[in-house]
Amino acid sequence: MSLSTLQHDSVILVDDAGRQIGTAQKNTVHTLDTPLHLAFSCYVFNSHGQVLITRRSLAKTTWPGVWTNSFCGHPLPGEDPDDAVRRRAQLELGLDLDQLKVVAPQFRYRATDASGIVENELCPVYRATTTAEPRVNPDEVMEFAWTDTSALHRAARDAPWAFSPWMVLQLRELGAHDA
Repeated sequence: MSLSTLQHDSVILVDDAGRQIGTAQKNTVHTLDTPLHLAFSCYVFNSHGQVLITRRSLAKTTWPGVWTNSFCGHPLPGEDPDDAVRRRAQLELGLDLDQLKVVAPQFRYRATDASGIVENELCPVYRATTTAEPRVNPDEVMEFAWTDTSALHRAARDAPWAFSPWMVLQLRELGAHDA
């Protein structure tokens, strides 16, 4: 399916039950009073069972320079959710994904960045595998690391301020078996 330029700049607005209620331009939705919208997070694992974490580019509007899960994004209006995850993996990390599955379909969070900008997302969490090494897009990611899940859980527990708030919450919810 061909997606229009307008769709590429849009996010899907949802109600508290997760039903689509409209769309909004992405560059106008993230404000001091961000409406609830659809997003996704993904944790990518390699053949050694290590999880990929990334450090957000300093050019990012929210949480610049903070370590986070492998990648995040927003599905476009009319886009299949799995296709959205695969699209974003290519855009941010140059990765093809294998064994993509949703592990927390109803994850939702609201967090406020130091700048005052709010994230307010219904954000299904995915797990995927890959056999490739990332080729990062510097507009999105400034560095990456493969780590053991137990080390990631300890770090997020001991220094939550060093990580994105959504990742800290997701790790608490998922436990060691999924992320």
